[in-house]
Amino acid sequence: NAQAGTSCYLRALFSFYLCVYFTGCCTFDEPLSSCGYSQSDDDDLNWDQVNAPIKPSSSQGMPSGSFMLVNTSGRFAGQKAHLLLPHLKENDTHCIDFHYYVSSKTGSSPGTLNIYVKVNDGPIGSPIWNTSITATWNRAELAISTFWPNFYQVVFEVVTSGYPGYVAIDEVKVLGHPCTKTPHFLRLQSVEVNAGQFATFQCTANGGTDSGDRLWLQGIYVRDAPLKDIKVFNFRRFVALFSVVNATKRDAGNYRCMIRTEGGVGVSNYAELIVKEPPVPIAPPQLSSVGATYLWIQLNANSINGDGPIIQREVEYRTSSGSWYDIQPVDSTSYKIGHLDPDTEYEISVLLTRPGEGGTGSPGPALRTRTKCADPMRGPRKLEVVEIKSRQITVCWEPFGYNVTRCHRYNLTVHYRYQAGGQEQVREEVSWDTESSHPQHTITNLSPYTNVSIKLVLMNPEGRKESQELVVQTDEDVPSAVPLESIQGSTFEEKIFLQWREPAQTYGVITLYEITYKAVSSFDPEIDLSNQSGRVSKLGNETHYLFFGLYPGTTYSFTIRASTAKGFGPPITNQFTTKISAPSMPPYELETPLNQTDSTVTVLLKPAQSRGAPVSVYQIVVEEERPRRTKKTTEILKCYPVPIHFQNASLLNSQYYFAAEFPANGLQAAQPFTIGDNKTYSGFWNTPLLPHKSYSIYFQAASRANGETKIDCVRVATKAAIIVTQLTTPYIRIAPAAGDDQLTGAATRKPDPEPEKQTDHTVKIAGVIAGILLFVIIFLGVVLVMKKRKLAKKRKETLSSTRQEMTVMVNSMDKSYTEQGTNCDEAFSFMDTHNLNGRSLSSPSSFTMKTNTLSTTVPNSYYPVTLVLDETHTMVSDTSSLVQSHTYKKRDPVDVPYQTGQLHPAIRVADLLQHITQMKCAEGYGFKEEYEVSARSNDLITMSSALLALSVCYLYHRTGKIITQPRVRHKNLSWKSLPNSSCIKLCIQRNGSSSVLPVLPMLFFFH
Repeated sequence: NAQAGTSCYLRALFSFYLCVYFTGCCTFDEPLSSCGYSQSDDDDLNWDQVNAPIKPSSSQGMPSGSFMLVNTSGRFAGQKAHLLLPHLKENDTHCIDFHYYVSSKTGSSPGTLNIYVKVNDGPIGSPIWNTSITATWNRAELAISTFWPNFYQVVFEVVTSGYPGYVAIDEVKVLGHPCTKTPHFLRLQSVEVNAGQFATFQCTANGGTDSGDRLWLQGIYVRDAPLKDIKVFNFRRFVALFSVVNATKRDAGNYRCMIRTEGGVGVSNYAELIVKEPPVPIAPPQLSSVGATYLWIQLNANSINGDGPIIQREVEYRTSSGSWYDIQPVDSTSYKIGHLDPDTEYEISVLLTRPGEGGTGSPGPALRTRTKCADPMRGPRKLEVVEIKSRQITVCWEPFGYNVTRCHRYNLTVHYRYQAGGQEQVREEVSWDTESSHPQHTITNLSPYTNVSIKLVLMNPEGRKESQELVVQTDEDVPSAVPLESIQGSTFEEKIFLQWREPAQTYGVITLYEITYKAVSSFDPEIDLSNQSGRVSKLGNETHYLFFGLYPGTTYSFTIRASTAKGFGPPITNQFTTKISAPSMPPYELETPLNQTDSTVTVLLKPAQSRGAPVSVYQIVVEEERPRRTKKTTEILKCYPVPIHFQNASLLNSQYYFAAEFPANGLQAAQPFTIGDNKTYSGFWNTPLLPHKSYSIYFQAASRANGETKIDCVRVATKAAIIVTQLTTPYIRIAPAAGDDQLTGAATRKPDPEPEKQTDHTVKIAGVIAGILLFVIIFLGVVLVMKKRKLAKKRKETLSSTRQEMTVMVNSMDKSYTEQGTNCDEAFSFMDTHNLNGRSLSSPSSFTMKTNTLSTTVPNSYYPVTLVLDETHTMVSDTSSLVQSHTYKKRDPVDVPYQTGQLHPAIRVADLLQHITQMKCAEGYGFKEEYEVSARSNDLITMSSALLALSVCYLYHRTGKIITQPRVRHKNLSWKSLPNSSCIKLCIQRNGSSSVLPVLPMLFFFH
């Protein structure tokens, strides 16, 4: 330890004496200021001086001794600390030697140690040397070749990395001899080149080099140049060549040679790269005079861009349309260019040259001029159409020769005219396609489907010639858009009638309209609009279309575009909204309530299905069933748009009132509701129902959107009146007024069946009746055929006997005509003895029906009734058979010779004379009256009328309809001859309806 300490002491002492004679040496045993060192004011942290004799190191990992230190612990990455050496003005070769230490306990680099060399307080430039990690103290050399009168300053910089550690330097010495491990550069010379050339720097160094050394040319704020070549003369000298390629003004600046060896770094002095721009004239030459084969020009080259001096001037001229050119040297400010072609355009420029390689600048601005020419010989020929389009026409013509134009510089102008908007439009265009072997020109911006007149005009400075005129029609084009204001739509619930006008500019013949539609929105958010789109095509002469199958309450976007033979024009879009539809009420197959009392009815309410707009509100409507004196027709259910409170129903004489109203969200699923619960719903009083009245309960839903309100309703229940009546008489005789179809008496009114059920009943009944009628017709047909056969056979048997009787009868007439002609009593006696082969006639006044005894209290309001056919015909319901009684009272021959107005039986041929005698005895009676039939006095027709009335009653009982005018085909049987309509009403009692069935076949037989 003692020996090591002694060695350390001697080394420090030697270094002290060595640094006495050189500025910049410092062992850091004394204060920093005594060495001329200083801290920078524009850095992030300072260097710390560690003096071991005064303050020994206490931190683990910190080196021992006296030195300058930067502790990177707790520092952010990128922070800098600068230590400045004093200015050095050396006049001879010298070497800067120093020790450095970069270490960290974690093994990571605590930062980077950089060394800069500033010359003459200039920019700091780039670092010449750097290191980032060492484990121990190391030594480095700086061979700086900057000498007086220039001076330089060395700057030590530490850039932290964010990791803890130490960066230290010690024993900085400026030695008066060359570095031992680093070569020294000789003075570097400045270089001047012309722009665009290679600038080559030659760096000569004393010392040796090997393949591990790095050589480069470092510039300040310019790009570094790589090593181009190296030449080694001996172990003490070598030359390195560096090139700045394609030098420009931006590459101009200061450069120095750099070499990095294992022992340190060598730095040369700064040399300047000077880049000169070759001269270029600012203005073109000036034309003094022109002829057919010559041009006089002034060089006009006094003003230039670039650097001088100018050592040579040249004139460059070339044809504008070719690649030929020539350069001629010029020794004066004016020059005549001869031997030129007539009517040829030339470009004339001036070239200037400065000293050095690449000193000739680019040609200056060119003077474009032509030699003179002559008048053309003729106009263009063979003007033809190459292509016709909607808005352009391409024409071609025969190429021109020099013998035609007599001038290479000419203009070919296309003149054309056409009618547009009722006015003639005249245009002209210059064609530049004149040098081609197939010259052509395209006229653009024309109107489609228009006649255009075209001609060519050939011109040069000396004259002009025209071609023949050509008339061409442009092709069709796509039309313009359909006018937006013309698109009109008439909207319905599921239809939209769309109409429009043709485009303002058709540009041809409209052949087709394409209408694309798509649903964009709906008032009902539950509607799926994905399938509501499509495309429709209409002919050109049709400007309307009816869209059907649409969704109500839906906005549709309609896009229309017109088409010609060239395609479709631009589309135009408009929107229309269909009207909303009434909500769809759920089906109520049976109008049977869930529960019913004397004053309440409980029904099951089901939510409605929206159609075009959500359901806004639900309403319960109660309608009182009042008597109606009008004839019953098919009932059409109408909804109730006007809300009426129960309190106002009587004042307004309204049959209905609103019992409840609630919003749509209050009925999301089926739920029961009681009518008459004496509560209030949205301001409507649900008053209890009156037991003695009949009601119809309606459930309706309303949708409101876009200023529309649509309502749908359904009858959900009916309530019949509950009435009990004590009868005082067992029989009721009813004689209502004509046209009155309301039942008399306290009876529970049966609610009208629904129209669909009523139609089904009617169809079934009609089918049954038709079947029975068909059977009866077939049966009667068979009977008639058999009867005709029997009658034919009987006629043959009795033909001979009949002739004999006629002979006897005539003979007896001749003998006793006088006697029998005055005895009318015998004639009546004859009628009595031949009374329909022994059958008695029925009296019209004796057709009656019995009834059983009735109780005084009739449940369910079923009353026995008596049918009154007329004043003398009474029919009473009974289970017994008909009882017929009849008598014929004989009358005196004088007073009543013959009973008129009665039904007389048929007589035999043998009794004909006696029958004629009776007719003579009867006053005013003859064959006319004999065969006159009265519907009121004829028993047979009276029976048919009664049966027809019963049939009508049966139909009313089954269908609920009254046949007001049945078709009666008998000439003496009409609706007026039927019994009074009141009996028809009474016959629909339940205990009497089945008795009508057996008489139906008889009815159709007689009818």
